[in-house]
Amino acid sequence: MDNSKQLGEQSVTKLLVKFSIPAIIGMLVNSLYNIVDRIFIGNGVGSMGIAGAAIGFPIMLILMAFSMLIGIGANSLVAIRLGEQKKDEAEQIMGNALVLLIISSVIISALGLVLMNPLLKLFGASEAVLPYAREYLSIILWGAVFQSVGMGMNNFIRSEGNPRIAMLSMLIGAILNIILDYVFIFIFGWGIAGAAYATILSQAVSAAWVLYHFLGGNSVLKLHTKNYRLKIGIVGKIIAIGAAPFLMQLAASILNAIMNKSLNIYGGDIAISGMSAVSSITMVFLMPIFGINQGAQPIIGYNYGARKYDRVKKTLKLAILSATVLVIIGFIITRLFPEQLIALFNREDTELIEFGAYALKIFLTFMPIIGFQIVSANYFQAVGKPMQAGLLSLSRQVLLLIPAMLILPRFYGLDGVLYAGPLADLVSSVVTGIFLFYELRHLDAKHQETKLADEIL
Repeated sequence: MDNSKQLGEQSVTKLLVKFSIPAIIGMLVNSLYNIVDRIFIGNGVGSMGIAGAAIGFPIMLILMAFSMLIGIGANSLVAIRLGEQKKDEAEQIMGNALVLLIISSVIISALGLVLMNPLLKLFGASEAVLPYAREYLSIILWGAVFQSVGMGMNNFIRSEGNPRIAMLSMLIGAILNIILDYVFIFIFGWGIAGAAYATILSQAVSAAWVLYHFLGGNSVLKLHTKNYRLKIGIVGKIIAIGAAPFLMQLAASILNAIMNKSLNIYGGDIAISGMSAVSSITMVFLMPIFGINQGAQPIIGYNYGARKYDRVKKTLKLAILSATVLVIIGFIITRLFPEQLIALFNREDTELIEFGAYALKIFLTFMPIIGFQIVSANYFQAVGKPMQAGLLSLSRQVLLLIPAMLILPRFYGLDGVLYAGPLADLVSSVVTGIFLFYELRHLDAKHQETKLADEIL
């Protein structure tokens, strides 16, 4: 069976498992770029090194935001075009996406290198942490194009029905990153710079692997030079649909900067290090949810384009159920082993472990409902509804969490920073539930219209 046609014909349950499991593994492995760097930095450099990496993280999130804007936005269009049997248009969209990924990463890297010192100070770097942050981020920015191309283009491998290859491309880079982290930090003694070099070299290998797939591999979609010329219509559609994940990731950058600034004011460098560990642990537990989203997106997009709305609805329900089970498991682990999780980053720093464990338990209070919120927001993106997707995706990190992060610490100090998280999770989930209720009613009506039209024909 043709890899793209299977999206509209095979069992939805089998498809979701087939596409999501590799994506979950891939996303978990991909999260190791962040968490492994911080674990090696924490044990090889110390708490100030963790804080340095955390301070530079908002700029790295901006790079990721543009990769998601282009990669995910174009991927949604490609999935729908494949569902409509328009392969040439899908390849044209992919070619434009590659050019946009390269251009955006080069511009952001140049701006980041020029404005690095004022940006790091704006993001909360103290005089003690600034040298670590500057050394780490300057190397990361020089290799930004590898991250952008590898991350952005990998989306299309899933859209054409090759989730295992998409997983492998991330697996190769992440495993290499772990090996190089150990070699560069503990054998060569390069400190925090070693972690940065390990990251960009492993991302370069991943990017090369992905490009080879579309240039010389057995891919359904191919990269052709004729499709590299940017077309305003295609670029506009990519940006419109990719705006939701882009704004969400950009919001994550702003949020990260605000959080670091507040943590520095109310808790100092140790609070920044502790929340950096919490953020890394949270990322590991949420990555499976993003993997489910990546697995569900081409299934939802293809069937929505093919007007098979019953399959769209079934995929969504299965994705929400799977995500909820996974976050509940993660919640239980954070309740039972908070100190042990934080100690992974530095076994010797008791102050870091004490604060980190306390922060972990508070910040993830409503973790069991986060899966529903993330998957439901992704549904609107998958069916090409950027306005709803943008609003729901931003509800947690912009409309709710950033204001809470600015207001609550004024009254509750350091605890206010921590309690902002669960407050935003709860309210955004309620809002998302209301939107999804009306969307499902609309989907049922479209399904009945399609069914009636088929009966008439």
